[in-house]
Amino acid sequence: MTRKTANDFDPEVLRLFDKYVHGDISRRDFLQSAVRFAVGVSAVALLDALNPRFAEAQQVAGDDPRIRATYVEYPSPRGYGKVRGYLAQPAEPEGKLPAVLVVHENRGLNPHIEDIARRLALDNYIAFAPDALYPLGGYPGDEDKARELFPKLDQAKTREDFVAAFGVLKRLIAGNGKVGVVGFCYGGGMANFLATRLPDLDAAVPFYGAHAAIEDVPRIKAPLMLHFAENDERINAGWPKYESALIEADVDYLAFIYPGAQHGFNNDTTPRFDEAAAALAWKRTLGFLELHLRS
Repeated sequence: MTRKTANDFDPEVLRLFDKYVHGDISRRDFLQSAVRFAVGVSAVALLDALNPRFAEAQQVAGDDPRIRATYVEYPSPRGYGKVRGYLAQPAEPEGKLPAVLVVHENRGLNPHIEDIARRLALDNYIAFAPDALYPLGGYPGDEDKARELFPKLDQAKTREDFVAAFGVLKRLIAGNGKVGVVGFCYGGGMANFLATRLPDLDAAVPFYGAHAAIEDVPRIKAPLMLHFAENDERINAGWPKYESALIEADVDYLAFIYPGAQHGFNNDTTPRFDEAAAALAWKRTLGFLELHLRS
């Protein structure tokens, strides 16, 4: 079956899907609103076509002999128990390696984010992807259930869990002491936040993420590379104010807006994936990490 792209959907359907993904409307609301665009198919089939296809998009298998990947736990701050994440690294590293904290979208640690971690491992990084949903039982294996769980998180606690994850990577015996963060959507917002909290963060790469609190921007010491989709009104609305604050605080940053791309364009499991934009953004990301984490 031919893989669908964003061009196969009415732009209004994509806007509705974005609202559904981010919890602004319910599944029922999406189906009721999308039915008028479901030509020859049901609204349920339309939603299914927009949902991820993890197996089809996987680039690096979990048992790839070139890497070592496993789940590990670390203590959550303030006595909140433990946090679990996915750790991927080269099977035969040459010397000490830089580390990258990978922050997922608002679904938890799903197979796509695990694949991102493995891709980074093949590029000679130690990649660690925590699961923010672990305190609620972890990623449930179902995207709809994951979206339902996400609003139940204590976000103040979750932010501290990611701060703690950075500390784990900073102290790794196998690491070279340098740590960057790459985040997507919710994770992009987390990457922006972490840049304000961690003065010794070495690089941050938010993909279409919410900006950091403007009053906290002067605290940013890490260089930033920010990726935006042209067709992403929700995220882009905050960019001019954020950019002005970055300039005023003399933050080292690069920002790119990808023409014609949709929010989530780097996620190759969904029709919003934009192959050209994703390839360019990832090439830029790897070059940025190479510059700031290996120098």
